[in-house]
Amino acid sequence: MRRVYDQVLAEVDAGGFGAPPEGELSAEQIVAHLAANDELMSEATEAVLAGSPFAYYDLETIHRPQLDALVSQCGGLDALATLLRATSQKLCVLADRLDPAAAATPVDTHLREGFDLTVTEPMPWGRTLDLHARVHVPMHLAQLRALRPHPHPA
Repeated sequence: MRRVYDQVLAEVDAGGFGAPPEGELSAEQIVAHLAANDELMSEATEAVLAGSPFAYYDLETIHRPQLDALVSQCGGLDALATLLRATSQKLCVLADRLDPAAAATPVDTHLREGFDLTVTEPMPWGRTLDLHARVHVPMHLAQLRALRPHPHPA
């Protein structure tokens, strides 16, 4: 998980993002989404570690005004990157604390990754974290890369 976050943060640090296509998220909104989602996943992981019940709802359903408010509150991509460094680090540290029994803890999970994956059932929390690292974060990394203008061939 750390490796994919390092790739996202390197992409954010490189900057140079253009405006998103109509209806798509901006670079700032993508980073805000990841940071807010990390906070939710950290809460769920803390609950699993404490043996408390928890339901996890992926933030793909979060409304744009909430992302815009977080973007505005942070004041730009640099501050959002700092926030994402902190939230992703916390999530990685918590995930590292999960032993096999805790990772197998079923958590009522609601997430949707585009048209390819929809989950609306209890799922082992370790599996949800794995999907986050292998599908969710890389999807947003690809979105960030797509926002960088490509030079036109001569």
